[in-house]
Amino acid sequence: MQKLELRDPPIQSPAINYTEARTPTHLLGWLPILWAHVLFAGAPPPNAHAPGSRWRWRPLVAIFTLSGLLLYPCMSFFLFEPDEGRYAQIPREMLTAGEWIVPTLQGEPYLDKPPLFYWLVMLSYSFLGFHDWAARLVPALAVHAAVLVSYILGRRIVGERSAFWGALFLTVSPLFLGVGRLLVLDGLLSLWVTLAVLAAYLAQADRRLRIGWWLTAAIACGLGVLTKGPVALLLLAPPLLMHRRLGFASATISWRAWAGFLGVVLAVTLPWYVAVCVQRPEFVRYFLWQHNVQRFVEPFDHVRPVWFYGPIVLYGLLPMVVLAWPCGRFLTSTRSIDANARCAGLGYLLLAGTWCVFFFSLAGSKLPTYILPAFPPLCLAFGCFVARTDWHRARVTIALVVVAWLVQASVNWIAIPLYARQRSPMQELEAMQARCGDPAMPIVCFPRNVDSVAFYVGRNDLQTFRSKDIGACVQELARHSRTVVLFGHRNSPDTLARHLPPSLRMIERRKMGLCESAVIVRSEIHFAN
Repeated sequence: MQKLELRDPPIQSPAINYTEARTPTHLLGWLPILWAHVLFAGAPPPNAHAPGSRWRWRPLVAIFTLSGLLLYPCMSFFLFEPDEGRYAQIPREMLTAGEWIVPTLQGEPYLDKPPLFYWLVMLSYSFLGFHDWAARLVPALAVHAAVLVSYILGRRIVGERSAFWGALFLTVSPLFLGVGRLLVLDGLLSLWVTLAVLAAYLAQADRRLRIGWWLTAAIACGLGVLTKGPVALLLLAPPLLMHRRLGFASATISWRAWAGFLGVVLAVTLPWYVAVCVQRPEFVRYFLWQHNVQRFVEPFDHVRPVWFYGPIVLYGLLPMVVLAWPCGRFLTSTRSIDANARCAGLGYLLLAGTWCVFFFSLAGSKLPTYILPAFPPLCLAFGCFVARTDWHRARVTIALVVVAWLVQASVNWIAIPLYARQRSPMQELEAMQARCGDPAMPIVCFPRNVDSVAFYVGRNDLQTFRSKDIGACVQELARHSRTVVLFGHRNSPDTLARHLPPSLRMIERRKMGLCESAVIVRSEIHFAN
């Protein structure tokens, strides 16, 4: 059997004429010299698609198989509340109603996010039916594609062996594949951002701008904007501009090229944005201002400290974080063999990954999945370190990857489904369908949505009342002789019970995972003459 072998040619340090460089007059002026001529002065690997080069399919098949085994055999488990329930229910309602412009949740417009993710889940429902695994197929395919894109494009940036190790590290990342496959938008966003970031680098890496890669980056960026908004553009442009400002401006990017890039992004995104604004004029202020600008500077939910992502990055980079110290020494080493191995592409990958973490750390509103787009470039950077040093031959490195894959498989195949069942309000599926399946039975959620129940019983008319609206909730309960209430917080049943008038009684309380349900009945009060 032929041995799978990945070879990178030796990297030569380019000749640098320091006498031709203008002497910096301030501290920041030395930064490009430090970055481009000291830290990342190694020559890039030869173009992997140059004449005479050929694809090595075995590494690609290995990456495809190892990541696929962690994704597809384990997609059928109960939806997590609140995010998975919400993102499964919205496409179900849209497909049922034949609505492709305005997303809806429980029959009301839901303008928090653009529709590309919903559209893809709707297509999955159309072919496969309304199942939780059919909805999760979309993020699973997205993170799988992101791993393959990281390898295929990464081999052109840092070389074949470096890209192979980087894709392996991305495969065993507990945050990227473990969490990215769940029914949230960040896995799909990570695919578009990864494609845009890597394609943009390849577009300007030679002496002339490569239009094909530039167009690819623009289309991917537009799809990212159609997935989660302008954040896709903000994750691409700053690291690219910083990379060029730090001394790696190979190809000239004219204003026409930038205008063409923005034109492609607008061509991809503008039709839907215009259409939704025509139908829902409040979208501009609600989404673009409140959910992008205001949520960043004046958060109204998910408020976390600035250091929130530090432990999450360390967790997401397992098992590579074990090699953090030797990797740091490699990046700062003055030995010629290490300096020659640090190419410009490595510096760009570090810029792209750290910028993503830094950007979301500045935001007041934070969730762990927000920084998923940082992991493909960071894992490729780790792969470059391992491949360019003796660590790719070390038994400890191979053992770390094998153990991490086995742990990830155990978590994905066994632990996550059990954990989801323990938390799910649908753990007693037949009982919940009997209680909530009748369309004539009104259902109220308090103090937040329990959308997974609506998804599994096929309802889209659940009403939700927040804690501040408890008075309106009581009035709604008084309108019906019998109402099912789904409580999204452990203290909510007692809170609501204290506000019920004598004419309303709470009966049949039942614990359902992290939620609780009860029935509110109205008793008729008769006064004697």
